[in-house]
Amino acid sequence: RPIFDDHTQSIGAIRVDQSNPDRVWVGTGESWVRNTVSVGDGVYRSDNGGETWKHLGLEDTEHIAAIRLHPYNSDTAWVCATGHLWDDNEQRGVFKTTDGGENWEKVLYIDQETGCADIDVDHGNPNILYAAMWHFRRYPDFFQSGGETSGLYRSVDGGNTWQEMTEGLPEGDLGRMAVATAPSRPGTVYANVESDKTALFRSEDMGVTWTEQNSSTLVQLRPFYFSELVVDPVDHDRIYKPSLSLGVSTDGGETFSSLFSGGFGGGIHPDHHALWINPNNPKHMLLGTDGGVYESRDQTGHWRHIGTLPVSQFYHVSVDQQWPYNVYGGLQDNGSWRGPSRAQGGIRNKDWDSVGFGDGFWTFADPTDNSIVFSEFQGGQLRRVDTKMGEVKEIAPAKSGDEEDLRFNWNTPLHLSSNKPGRIYYGSQYVHISDDRGESWTTISPDLTTDDPKRQRQKQSGGLSIDNSTAENNATIYSISESPANAQVIWVGSDDGLVHVTQNGGDSWTNVTKNLPGIPKNTWVSRVEASPHDAGTAFITLDGHRTGDMSTYVLVTRDFGKSWTSLSEGENNRGIEGYAWVIKQDLVNPELLFLGTEMGLYISLDGGEQWARFKENLPKVAVHDIVIHPTEHDLVLGTHGRGVYIIDDITPMRALTREIIDQNVALLPARPAVMVSGGALQEFSANDQYTAFNPSEAATITYWLKKRHLFGDIKVNVYDQNDELIISLPGEKRPGINRVEWPMRLKAPKLPAATALAPAFIGPRVPEGEYRIELVKGKETLSGTVELVADPRTQHSAEDRKIQQELALRLYGMLGDLTYISESVTSLADKAKEHAETLDGRDAKRLNAFAETVNKFNSTLVSTSKAGWLSGDEQLREKISNVYGTVNTYDGRPTDTQIAQTEAYQQQLVDAEAQAQSLMEKELPKVNRILEKHDLPAFNRMSRDEWEGESEGLRGSAAMSKAQINALPEYLIMGFKAN
Repeated sequence: RPIFDDHTQSIGAIRVDQSNPDRVWVGTGESWVRNTVSVGDGVYRSDNGGETWKHLGLEDTEHIAAIRLHPYNSDTAWVCATGHLWDDNEQRGVFKTTDGGENWEKVLYIDQETGCADIDVDHGNPNILYAAMWHFRRYPDFFQSGGETSGLYRSVDGGNTWQEMTEGLPEGDLGRMAVATAPSRPGTVYANVESDKTALFRSEDMGVTWTEQNSSTLVQLRPFYFSELVVDPVDHDRIYKPSLSLGVSTDGGETFSSLFSGGFGGGIHPDHHALWINPNNPKHMLLGTDGGVYESRDQTGHWRHIGTLPVSQFYHVSVDQQWPYNVYGGLQDNGSWRGPSRAQGGIRNKDWDSVGFGDGFWTFADPTDNSIVFSEFQGGQLRRVDTKMGEVKEIAPAKSGDEEDLRFNWNTPLHLSSNKPGRIYYGSQYVHISDDRGESWTTISPDLTTDDPKRQRQKQSGGLSIDNSTAENNATIYSISESPANAQVIWVGSDDGLVHVTQNGGDSWTNVTKNLPGIPKNTWVSRVEASPHDAGTAFITLDGHRTGDMSTYVLVTRDFGKSWTSLSEGENNRGIEGYAWVIKQDLVNPELLFLGTEMGLYISLDGGEQWARFKENLPKVAVHDIVIHPTEHDLVLGTHGRGVYIIDDITPMRALTREIIDQNVALLPARPAVMVSGGALQEFSANDQYTAFNPSEAATITYWLKKRHLFGDIKVNVYDQNDELIISLPGEKRPGINRVEWPMRLKAPKLPAATALAPAFIGPRVPEGEYRIELVKGKETLSGTVELVADPRTQHSAEDRKIQQELALRLYGMLGDLTYISESVTSLADKAKEHAETLDGRDAKRLNAFAETVNKFNSTLVSTSKAGWLSGDEQLREKISNVYGTVNTYDGRPTDTQIAQTEAYQQQLVDAEAQAQSLMEKELPKVNRILEKHDLPAFNRMSRDEWEGESEGLRGSAAMSKAQINALPEYLIMGFKAN
């Protein structure tokens, strides 16, 4: 379960105090510094197992690689702060606290470009520490790992002073290093050292001298990204090296075998970054990879994927027009996927289908055929996937002959036209367009970037270890948006800070970058978004974090880019936190804006004048993409770290005008409520996979409260087409938007007491149509409507659905009638027994005899077998309930058998009422004479109205109203009216 949702979601280090396991330390900011790594804001500590957290400072570190705790003093800790990735900063290096984090001392610092990459403590003497210092820097188009200030250091006085270790280590510039001590053999230390010849080293004398052990590919591979060493807790010669695969050495690092000797294999995702070994059972291991977490119980022999963690990193999301609709999106290092917005029993991992490869980014279904999916992945690779056939075709544009090489961003923009179905746009340094699903391409722009050769160094990127994965491709188009209001208007933003627009379909382009107020030169355009309402209006977000600028930049133009207005300047960035990834204008209300930043989702109701973070079940996670479903009115979010979120039905937000907000109370509109058919089949998967909630299968009634309602109740009344009250629902009292769910059903039927179970757990659905609602707040009453519609997937005709609803309603009423018959007579039997206990002789026997006669009659109505609920005893209660349960859970026409059973049980019900009345007429006078003799009040059978009133409405809900009875067709009523 998540325990850190109120804080920065990027985590670099976790440490549990072994002497006090409720004390947990967290260092924020990931340390595997890829180009899309997120940032942290320092150190946190919990003293109650994560229930609450205290911020301990070091907020400017941004990236923390490790935390180590003193084994005997819970207030002493060391923090290995990698520091800023994109610019210089001083809050990096090794920090020490001796008072639980109240104060920190920087005990090892080199300079503003060199941070701490790893730290470990000797298991025999906590005064001996080892720290790896790393000179590094990332730029938009380049990464430098290594420099003369990198080095491996040791302290023998608890970190107060340090000495650099060099004997036996490589000379010259060093890069990133991992360091790990052997728990079972103090003094034995391992270090993986990036250099001109990256290798694994071992020391047997507490780091005084080092010996090279191994320089194989597994050890050398991408040391800035795979720099983790873990020593077995009981065997000092057994070492694990997470890398592309997991390397294992049993001879102190001299040789390594790979977990996947024949390739990736084993069904485990490559790119391994974290490994935990149970100190009490070294065969028990947890492995963190780019594809999730795996568990082994036999020391890497077999692995189980832990499917309960919704921690996927989505770059982009899109939707199709099915019902329920599908969500499409690309994942960091895990391809592209398609999953339903609703599924039987909830949305599980198994409901998602792979539709792409690599690091997945933009993914769209063809609007004319959703079995065709366009899937883009890193560096401009674009494929068209036929999901029916499983065929994949490469369709990316490419240069021909002596043409200039095309430059594609790692996250290449793919855009589908909203005006011409089938048209797709693609961006290199040029804008490419295809009208035949990528079979051919036309270039419709000149180079729309700076084309600065200084920003095109990616082929040499990496520093000591060349690492050209296209992640540093720069001077490229990053965002494309065709205006929904005019197909001739196309907006383009580049990763080197340029914004262009064409108003004639690409024949000519205007550079509007110089008109952007207050934006530093070359600031990355993270999104340009054409307004769905006006061709001259567009919104842009810009992201300067790759140059160390963490400001929020959001702007709008209403004149094709001639002038721009900031929507993020002002006091405290108008309430926004985090650099901006994406902005969306609502499809209906132009004043409603949605903004995704590195620190969450922000919403503005006034065109960007004010913003507020959305916190309803959405953590402070990076929101990389937003899409608004055009017909379901859902807001779909692609987050980098917590997967896909859907905010169901933003229709109420659209209605929150200033006039509405100023009102004390207001009803808000909602989309029609779908009466969903079907349900989940039997499955017992327990808790081994994540299951997302389906959208609610209830009608939602939404209202606005300006202030918290303090006195009295708030309720929502629902009335049928005959203006009869169906249900009264309690309302929420908090200020803001409130939602009340009406399940579109009557209350569950009331059943007479019995020893057998009966499948009558839910009430029948009300018919489709429009229902009047009332919001009652004290003396104020507001009226509105809610519309119920059939499931769009249903194959049942409206006539068949009506027959089902009417038969279910009839059986529901029959159960109410049966309950009245049973309880109205057994209540007298109970009273007779109570009086018999106070009497003796013949009168007591006669009262008990009356009770036995009534209960014997009741045993023909309900199961009374002492054998319990599996006795197999079925009386009228169980028979009617069985039919009701089967009719009520199927939305189509009932079978002829079910209709015939209903008729037969209806007649038995009529006969039962006649028997009950006859019994009362025959026996009650005798009983009352006995009671009169003892000055006790006479017995009278409750009338139906008296019974309903005594049941406080619950039993009454099981009865049909006269209007409902009269509305039933004659063939369903039979003798029911008389009853």
